Amino acid sequence: MSRTIQVTFDAHDPAAQSRFWAEALGYVIPGPPGVALADGADPLEAWREFLTRIGVPADQHNSRSAIEDPDGDGPRVFFQQVPEDKVAKNRVHLDVRAAPDLQGEERMAALEAECDRLTTLGARRLQRHEPQPPMGAGHIVMADPEGNEFCLD
Repeated sequence: MSRTIQVTFDAHDPAAQSRFWAEALGYVIPGPPGVALADGADPLEAWREFLTRIGVPADQHNSRSAIEDPDGDGPRVFFQQVPEDKVAKNRVHLDVRAAPDLQGEERMAALEAECDRLTTLGARRLQRHEPQPPMGAGHIVMADPEGNEFCLD
């Protein structure tokens, strides 16, 4: 029997990380339990109001956050606040499938366009790997706003 998974990131600022990754992946930030969000409502503001209402101290409001695939296909991504900095390369990383059916220069142009979009959201470009057939289609290594490496694939 297969299992579903949740991908968890350690973070200094879970809310900011959830905003970045929601935009990067086309995911959504879910609202609090039992709260219907109006169109255009900020889910993180709804969480702040909810947490205040149930007595969670303000200094704990940004201790965790999550994003979900609106279609229900991809894994939930959870961000938990930790005090320590990231100190080494990730041993596990996400591959963001930005050009899965493209090849050659068309593929690399699509990856560059997505790299530019994510850079405007706070990511950093780290390295471009050119296509090396037959095993390598080409990809771009990036880091999210807190330095976690990921690949545009």
